[in-house]
Amino acid sequence: MAQVELIMPKMGESIMEATILNWLKKPGDKIEQDESVLEVATDKVDTEVPSTHAGVLKEILAKEGDVVKVGKAIAVIETESDAVVTSTPAQRGGATKSAEAEKVEPKKEIEVATAQRTNGSGSAHIAEDFKSSKRFYSPLVKNIAKEENIAVTELETIPGTGMEGRVTKSDILTYVANRKLGNTIKVAQTYQPSQPVPVSISSGDEIIQMDRMRKMIADRMVDSKRISPHVTSFVEADVTNIVYWRNNIKGEFQKRYNESLTFTPVFIEALIQAIKDFPMINIQVDGDRIIRKKDINIGMAVALPSGNLIVPVIKNADQYSLAGLAKAVNDLALRARENKLKPDELSGGTYTISNVGSFGNVMGTPIIVQPQVGIMAVGAIQKKPAVLETPYGDVIAIRHKMFLSHSYDHRVVDGSLGGSFVRRVADYLEKFDKDRPL
Repeated sequence: MAQVELIMPKMGESIMEATILNWLKKPGDKIEQDESVLEVATDKVDTEVPSTHAGVLKEILAKEGDVVKVGKAIAVIETESDAVVTSTPAQRGGATKSAEAEKVEPKKEIEVATAQRTNGSGSAHIAEDFKSSKRFYSPLVKNIAKEENIAVTELETIPGTGMEGRVTKSDILTYVANRKLGNTIKVAQTYQPSQPVPVSISSGDEIIQMDRMRKMIADRMVDSKRISPHVTSFVEADVTNIVYWRNNIKGEFQKRYNESLTFTPVFIEALIQAIKDFPMINIQVDGDRIIRKKDINIGMAVALPSGNLIVPVIKNADQYSLAGLAKAVNDLALRARENKLKPDELSGGTYTISNVGSFGNVMGTPIIVQPQVGIMAVGAIQKKPAVLETPYGDVIAIRHKMFLSHSYDHRVVDGSLGGSFVRRVADYLEKFDKDRPL
């Protein structure tokens, strides 16, 4: 008999830790290789962790609710093989500390021009004790503040976009860049944590505790509004050709591809074509830098049975055919509702679409998924009377119309670009070939 450690696996790019939600096995239980042992939650998705070995669960090293870093031992499994020997709990702690001690946090991930000093005496002159501050600052923010000679009292005035108003790396680098240009934002008072408005609870009111995903969604929505000044442009599109084409082709499509054909892949196809025409919509903001993304990765908002919303991503969506997009849309939507998405399938999006029409809404003003700079909502398709131009004069006809709502980050997307982009998407939808073959 030998013992092997079950390690918290890496579950996607940029995911460095996970919260243990629930142990599916208890000490003494027999475990098969690849059998799910526990459920964990990351900032992107909930998922199950399978066992790397067959054997018996000997010891649980992390309890439910613990936040565990990737690569750290979370359990011990007793196997029949003699080839693997585990360390003792004391050795595990020592090894972890040693590994952590070897990690050196980079001073900066990007180079920042030295800002003008407020007192000219260099960073060594800053002697304020961060412990006296009521605000939390990460080691990276502290290092940048010291290098840029930003006193603690000055640091207290920087608005934070992080959780609970914390100053992020992006916040302090933006502040440094503005200070160099003489555009420092001054705050009249030092930071004070925001206080919630008291809620009145009456007899008979039901109190419902937010689940973890709802809390995460709430934080991200508030953060997005803090980070990006939202502007929304609206266009009404005539999608009659698309409606007729889908009605005629959906039976054949089902037989050929064994997939249902919804409107969503058609909308995504038009969106991709417009992004190629306006590549400055496919960007992200990093401080005072604009990152134009090479790949076109389309996120699509999916409503879950719980009422929460999740946004899986179709990577390199411009490389798919319409049939391929239909398969990807159906697959991601189904697995999202069954809680079977992988963490990587929820990251890397460069633009997002939300079908508010599926709820019977004619239009919406969606909130941007950070760090993207745009999101489009497509409304319900409705029959409306419309004036059509013909060689014999204008006529009134019944047409299928739909509103497109484009919310965009006004820091980097002006009204001309934002409005032109949504108009171009509508143009592609209106020019859809009703005789298009499969």
